[in-house]
Amino acid sequence: MKQKKRSGTSMSTVLVVMVLSIVAVCLCIGAGLFIARYRTATVQNAKTSSEQAVAQVSNTVGNYIQDMHDVMELLKESLNSSVDNEEFFDAFLHMRPDVVAVTTYDGAGNLRRCWATGHTARKNYLVNLSYNPALFSENSISAPHVETIFEGYYPWVVTMAATLDPDEESRSVALDLSFTSISSYINNVGIGAHGYCYIMDASGNIIYHPQQQLLYSGLKAEDTAALVSLPDGSYASDTVIYSLRSVPGSRWRIIGVSYVDELVTANVAGMIRISAAIVIAVLIITVLTSLVVSSILSRPLHELADAMENFEQDADHYAYQPIRGSREVHDLSASFDHMVVKIQALMAKVREEEVDLRKTELKALQAQINPHFLYNTLDSIAWMCEQGRSADAVQMVHALATLFRISISKGHELIPISKEIEHAESYLQIQKYRYKNQFEYTFDVDPACRDYLCNKITLQPIIENAIYHGLDLMVEAGAIDVQVRQDGDDILFSVADNGVGMTQEQADAMLHKEPGDRTGIGIKNVNDRLRIYFGEGYGLKITSELDVGTCVEIRMPKVKEGAYEAK
Repeated sequence: MKQKKRSGTSMSTVLVVMVLSIVAVCLCIGAGLFIARYRTATVQNAKTSSEQAVAQVSNTVGNYIQDMHDVMELLKESLNSSVDNEEFFDAFLHMRPDVVAVTTYDGAGNLRRCWATGHTARKNYLVNLSYNPALFSENSISAPHVETIFEGYYPWVVTMAATLDPDEESRSVALDLSFTSISSYINNVGIGAHGYCYIMDASGNIIYHPQQQLLYSGLKAEDTAALVSLPDGSYASDTVIYSLRSVPGSRWRIIGVSYVDELVTANVAGMIRISAAIVIAVLIITVLTSLVVSSILSRPLHELADAMENFEQDADHYAYQPIRGSREVHDLSASFDHMVVKIQALMAKVREEEVDLRKTELKALQAQINPHFLYNTLDSIAWMCEQGRSADAVQMVHALATLFRISISKGHELIPISKEIEHAESYLQIQKYRYKNQFEYTFDVDPACRDYLCNKITLQPIIENAIYHGLDLMVEAGAIDVQVRQDGDDILFSVADNGVGMTQEQADAMLHKEPGDRTGIGIKNVNDRLRIYFGEGYGLKITSELDVGTCVEIRMPKVKEGAYEAK
């Protein structure tokens, strides 16, 4: 008997899964809350860090602008006084190398004077980017631009302008300071690995950007329009953190750009990995602990289940060994021991009754077949006597005697296949007399099969059915072919006719007709006998087709002499 697979879930599995599920859910919830809080804190830290960097840049640029205002006031005071300007400006330019040029203009915007270290303004120039009338009225700072009034010298500057005493010939003064120091400082400011700062005015125009070449080429863009309306502070999106800070004393604003992936996601991802490793480690420990505990608790129950399975596989020879364990397990073990003893006694009794019942069923089926066959044969003999065919009737009586001699077979159910073939041939001889040679028959028997045993009177009901229901209604000559051959560990009989045939549904129904049905009594009984004797894997298989014929296959195992008593 094959080992039966256990269905359902074991107690140890339930315990492990339950504990593991509770721990896993708690750990996942805790880890999720921790990661969420950690991410929030990391984002806040990133915003704070970005704000601090932007505030530092804003203060530095604010100091730079405040310094420009202080310098401008000093220049205005000097230009509005009677002090020797040449000596003052020489000393001033020597002390402030970051000042590129100081220029004055008349009311029409014409260049009046220019002070610059080592450079002289050209008399004729195409445009002066440092002169912007709006700067004089607003007292503001220009965007960085190139100084254009010198020959072969084009520094990057910002300009601050102011008006002078209207009584003076020079009505305004412009201060050009090198922007290199500010640009270098901003270029070196980094927020994270790829974060940066840039300067924007109140209208959203970019004053300076460390990646201006990319902006000019269209490879990069800044959404300044969305940032103009935002107050100072930090704002985080899914990917970017923006920090805004106004520069004191100007209309400039410092914009810090940092990336969440660098400042937040990477740290969160690292923490997730650490948390996942901790969760996995805890789960592994939980599983191991649960397995140990469940093993201690469920081991006696597993042993009891194994004992039950062993008893199921071989109940006759099973000897139960009591199982030690808790009080509940001990009670179950004692009850099972008592049950084993009672079941084995009942099995022995049932086995004896089952053998008697099978013999009774076989005899009942055999008794059902014999009268049916005898009726048909005697009917044929009577018909011959009525026709005056006494010689043929005598031959049929002798054939009938042979049939009954083989049928009796000293009370044995199994007879050699050679005897069954002889029985079938005698029956066909009888029927051929009656049907005036309206059909032919052939036997093709593998010689190696003749000594095997088979159920007696197996072929005759099949042949009878082929004659009465397959060939009787035919006009042309019929044929019945009987074959016996080996098929692995089985013997395969086949009875084929070329009769009128039937539908496959009718053929299948013949194996399920009740004994009270007039048609097919022999077919069903033969099939039932084979199944009772050899099991469900053996019996008859009928294939048929209208106007073509019918083939009945009979399958039974190879049984040698002496095996009958073992059945």
